Amino acid sequence: MTHSPQIRIAATYMRGGTSKGVFFRLEDLPDPARVPGAFRDALLMRVIGSPDPYGKQIDGMGGATSSTSKTVIVSRSTRPDHDVDYLFGQVAIDKAFVDWSGNCGNLSAAVGPFAIASGLIDAARIPLNGIMTVRIWQANIGKTIIAHVPITNGSVQETGDFELDGVTFPAAEVPLEFIDPAADDEGPGSSMFPTGQVVDDLDVPGVGTLQATMINAGIPTIFVNAASIGYKGTELQEMINSDPDALAMFETIRAHGALRMGLIDRLEDIATRQHTPKIAFVAPPADYVASSGKAVRRHDVDLLVRAMSMGKLHHAMMGTAAVAIGTAAAIPGTLVNLAAGGGARETVRFGHPSGTLRVGAQAKRDGDEWVVTKALMSRSARVLMEGWIRVPLDGAES
Repeated sequence: MTHSPQIRIAATYMRGGTSKGVFFRLEDLPDPARVPGAFRDALLMRVIGSPDPYGKQIDGMGGATSSTSKTVIVSRSTRPDHDVDYLFGQVAIDKAFVDWSGNCGNLSAAVGPFAIASGLIDAARIPLNGIMTVRIWQANIGKTIIAHVPITNGSVQETGDFELDGVTFPAAEVPLEFIDPAADDEGPGSSMFPTGQVVDDLDVPGVGTLQATMINAGIPTIFVNAASIGYKGTELQEMINSDPDALAMFETIRAHGALRMGLIDRLEDIATRQHTPKIAFVAPPADYVASSGKAVRRHDVDLLVRAMSMGKLHHAMMGTAAVAIGTAAAIPGTLVNLAAGGGARETVRFGHPSGTLRVGAQAKRDGDEWVVTKALMSRSARVLMEGWIRVPLDGAES
C-alpha cells in the first residue's frame, strides 16, 4: 500500500482580536503556494481541515467556526511607505473553498506582532521599549492599516490589562488605524455607498421590503433594522443559529443585498462569496445579558448590533464589520447612525453578543459624497503556538 508523506511548513498559530488563524511567511510556503491558485487553496484547506462534511475540522487547525477557520500570509512589502503585505484567506468549513474577497479586521491586530517576531521588520527599527508602528498593506482590499504594537525589552509585548469583550483573558492593547477604509470608486459595487443612497428599500422575496444601509467600508456590509425582521437586537448566538429558517432568511437578504450592491451578477453567485458581504441588524440601546453573563445596560451603549459571518451569528463582532459600523455611524441618516440617535459623531460604542466595543471614524463631506479618512479601534493579539504545520502531501497536491 502506497502512502504520501507529510510536508512541514513553518507557521504560527495566533489569536487576533476575537479570531484565531494560522499565520505563514510567504517565503516559508512551498514554491507552488507562493502564488495564487489551486495549489495554494488546497494547501490552506488541508491545513485548516476543510472541506469537512462533519463540520468539525477535526483533522486540521480550524475550530469549526467562522472566527477560527482563517489563514494569513505575510511578506515584506515592495510598496512605498509600507512594511509588510498581508493576505487573508477565509476557509469554508464544509466546502472546498477559500474566500479571498475581504479582510479580517480582528486578525489585522496580529499582523504587526507577527511581522516583528518573524523578522519581517528590520531589527534596527524596533525600539527597546515603546511603540513600533507597522504600516500594513492589506492585499485583499488594497488598503493601508497602521498597527501600533507595544514593545518591551526589544520584543512584542503580548500580556497586559487591556480587556476585549469576546476574549476571556486581558492582553496588551494594539491600536489600529484603517486608512481610507471606504472602497474606491472604480466600478460596480466599489464605492462606499454602491447604490448612491445611505438608505434604500431592498425588496427581498419571502421577507418583504426592508430599509437597508448598504456600505462598503472595512468590508461590504448590509445593515437592516432589527425590528423589521422580528428581532430586538439583544439576541445571542443560540437564538439565531439554532433556527434554520432565520439562517435561510439572512442568507436570502444577503444575496439580494449583494446583487443590489453590484458584488454579484446573479443571485446564485452568492454561494461562491461566503465571506462578503456581511449582514447585520441594528437597534436602539436596550438592557441585555451578554453571553459571558455580563450585564450590558442601555446607558453603556449608543446602539445594538448583531452581525452574521459565514452563515452564522458571530459570537462578538468582526473587526471589519466594526469598521463598517463606525463609518456608518459617522454619516447622518444611515440606519446605524439613526439607531445611535442620529446627528454627527466620531465615536460609537455598540453592544454585541459578547459585550461592547468602541470604534471611531472621521467622516466629512466632499461635494455630494461622504469621505471617511480613517477608522480606529483597539484589539489585542497573542501567539498561541509556533513551529511547524504538518500537511499530507497528497492534500497539498489535490
